[in-house]
Amino acid sequence: MRREARDSEAVSRTAVLPGSKALVSAYLDHLAHERRLAANTLESYGRDLAALLERAADRPLDRLQVHDIRRFAAHLHGKGLDARSIARMLSAWRGFYRYLARDHGYGDNPCLGIRAPKAAKRLPKALSPDETHRLLDIDADTVLTIRDKAIYELFYSSGLRLSELTALAPSDVDHAEGTVRVTGKGSKTRIVPVGAYALKALSEWLASRALIEGHDPLALFVNRTGQRLSARSVQQRLKTLALKQGVSTSVHPHVLRHSFASHVLQSSSDLRAVQEMLGHASISTTQVYTHLDFQHLAKVYDAAHPRARSKSRTAKDAKTK
Repeated sequence: MRREARDSEAVSRTAVLPGSKALVSAYLDHLAHERRLAANTLESYGRDLAALLERAADRPLDRLQVHDIRRFAAHLHGKGLDARSIARMLSAWRGFYRYLARDHGYGDNPCLGIRAPKAAKRLPKALSPDETHRLLDIDADTVLTIRDKAIYELFYSSGLRLSELTALAPSDVDHAEGTVRVTGKGSKTRIVPVGAYALKALSEWLASRALIEGHDPLALFVNRTGQRLSARSVQQRLKTLALKQGVSTSVHPHVLRHSFASHVLQSSSDLRAVQEMLGHASISTTQVYTHLDFQHLAKVYDAAHPRARSKSRTAKDAKTK
């Protein structure tokens, strides 16, 4: 009986509000009252569906085909709409057509199987070597600052993920070999080199950690009560440190991982080695750092290449004449 009443209500609603705009209004009403979506979300749906009606023009919604929707998406992309916005819009259109099929007898959903253009990969933010040095130049004179210095040195030394670092045990660090055993995504284990500064900071921390009563023996980094340090605490401490050290860039643990990767690549150009140290399953994930590397190379070129120097000198000479 409930389904029949709903179907009857849908028919009567369509009869009162014919046309594409009426169908959109009915769908938004359904989202508001049956799914109880927030006002801001409803506004977003309304804009996305208005874009569909604008492109459909005077064509009935039940006449649109897959190639029409694909053309609409391509047109929006050509006008400069970013891939994420198009993906959101296609999702709204698919949901609308599902509703039309369920409550208004529409047939095939023309939005199924259509993918948005691939979003351009954003370059990860990385600190400059000078910013990194300033960040890590910590006066470690308390148990907690000694611990923090060891954490940040290890982040930058070995490019660990936050979850990988907080999961470490003391036995994962091999001081003799200068390595750390890391358990990454998919429970995959890898061995990563640890630099001299990080090893020294870790040794100092382990000596201080031994003074904390009742500390968790399986946790390399613990809080003041001896419990394993949480990821949230690491994030907050790092953010506070960056402000204190005068680093204006927004700093979080992943920034240190990005900085590690870009600085190693700048020095070695060994993309495969960086991939292994970061624990990336595919080298395509690591290749984003080649863009950072190119930015560095472009600066070096402008400063050092004979043609670049002669061009700069020519410009200066022209000013003096």
